[in-house]
Amino acid sequence: MSPTPRLILETLFPYLKIAAAYAVEVQPKIAARPSKESDSFFGAALSDADLSIQTLVEVALVGAFPDIRFYGEEYEQSYNTKYFRAITLGEKDDYLVTLDPIDGTQFYLDGHSNYQIIVGVLNWDEFEAVIAITPAQNTYCFAFRGQGCWQGTLDAGLASGQPLKIAKTSPTILLGWGMEALAPKLKDHYTVIDVATSYSDEVQIPNVNGMLSGDLAGAVTRAGKFIDSAALAFLAQEAGCIVTTHTGAPLPPLHDCEDYSRPGLVIAANVIVHQHLLEAIASLSQAST
Repeated sequence: MSPTPRLILETLFPYLKIAAAYAVEVQPKIAARPSKESDSFFGAALSDADLSIQTLVEVALVGAFPDIRFYGEEYEQSYNTKYFRAITLGEKDDYLVTLDPIDGTQFYLDGHSNYQIIVGVLNWDEFEAVIAITPAQNTYCFAFRGQGCWQGTLDAGLASGQPLKIAKTSPTILLGWGMEALAPKLKDHYTVIDVATSYSDEVQIPNVNGMLSGDLAGAVTRAGKFIDSAALAFLAQEAGCIVTTHTGAPLPPLHDCEDYSRPGLVIAANVIVHQHLLEAIASLSQAST
């Protein structure tokens, strides 16, 4: 029997607090490591913290749940991948734990504060739970499937979390890498940030986690990786946001996806924003045919 999603998060939480404190402590002196293969400098970024935090979480998981499935972003470089039963999705209720040890490594290397540590618990069809910790802000957000999104501070445990309510959003849209062509079609209604041209190592821009803080009204990503953007989309959906594919269709079940990734995501704070994003995508598609 696989441990429950709640037991997994409660067991990992003390270790994630340690990982968060470590990330804050070493950020000013962090060393970048040789870049990974990627089609963007965001995806290629790698730091000592990525590898160290993954190792900490792996040690905790193997010690607590020796038969667990686990897929971490740096699995190819990890010493511990071979000690897990599998790195793939299992059958129903045979959960896969995922980890992005530093989501936003380039943000982290440049001294920004909106990087996160993201842990997911995935069933064969959908996320069962996600926790996203923002170390520099001493906060976390978590959700269990169908139970809403919650937030709290790292000084307390999960039981002290309070419902996350997105009361007001900035009229700002985030376009992920490769989606910058949508910008001209949205600028009449919104401030548009596309990471390909807007990123600065001096001025912080929102990441997808801005959907949870109200810094964004919407976001469009080229893909939804299980370890990061898809996990954050799950949190946003549990917090009341609308999450679909680029066509407006419901997200496919996880077991129908390939390469640990859902197709491109549209995340919107409300119906109006969602419609604007879908119209922009559709008009771009029409123009290219």
